Amino acid sequence: MSSSGLYTDFFGLTERPFTLLPDPDFLYWTGAHRRAFTILEYGIVSRAPITVITGEVGVGKTTLVQALLRAVGEDTRIGLISNAQGGRGELLRWALNALSVEVDPGLDYVGLFQRLQDYLLEEYSAGNRVVLIIDEAQNLSVEALEELRMLTNINSNKDELLQLVLVGQPELREMVTRPSLRQFAQRVVASFHLSAMSAENVEQYIHHRMKHAGGTGDEFTKEAIKLVYENSGGIPRITNKICDVAMVYAAAEGSRTIEAETVREVLDDNIFLVTRPAEDGDDDGATTRTNSEEAAE
Repeated sequence: MSSSGLYTDFFGLTERPFTLLPDPDFLYWTGAHRRAFTILEYGIVSRAPITVITGEVGVGKTTLVQALLRAVGEDTRIGLISNAQGGRGELLRWALNALSVEVDPGLDYVGLFQRLQDYLLEEYSAGNRVVLIIDEAQNLSVEALEELRMLTNINSNKDELLQLVLVGQPELREMVTRPSLRQFAQRVVASFHLSAMSAENVEQYIHHRMKHAGGTGDEFTKEAIKLVYENSGGIPRITNKICDVAMVYAAAEGSRTIEAETVREVLDDNIFLVTRPAEDGDDDGATTRTNSEEAAE
């Protein structure tokens, strides 16, 4: 079934405003998203060895990464690993593959490491920086994180030849602060925990996405939006799920306004599982570490 068979034609939209695929074109810049993106840019520009971005499932971390990929200059080579797995050496192969570096399948660990080092030196000599982004990094083992730290030891005089950006769920933040990963944590120059949206953000988010798709932005009533927020906990992905189906229901009923009752029907029908995120507490801001702070530890 085409998207027009759902509700886009009925509402006069150019596309579905609440799809689940990460799309930088639809990114709504809350204050937290702007700060998270600033930290990403800061990490790259400052040649930070490791930058860490964490957040609950569905808060928009991957969308931020996609926006970053669009924003980097031509002098930046970026490799993206979406879900790395494997033991010693496998992560190195993932990295080389993400950076489009051709290697002999029979190379051992030493050969792979040398190939990466040669590539980094070539790019550095050409005036380029190399950034490796690892999404879903909470799935990495402690051993894999230590292997990544070793890769950041490849340098030329004072400059880092390889920069790492780790993006993951809150468990990643817990992992890198373990005593056993103290050396890894010392290489993290900037980190940010992306929290869920506030009630006001959710209202602005829904208006933004509706307008971007060709709507007026007023299709959802305030009561409907309040109900969406209460049942999504401010998580964009869950917000999208509820709003998308609510628009299907409204179109089926011939209503161009999504009322609270329509949202309630969606929730009562249990079409999908909606779970509230864990409480973030007060830790929802950026932390940056200067060289002097790192040296003092």
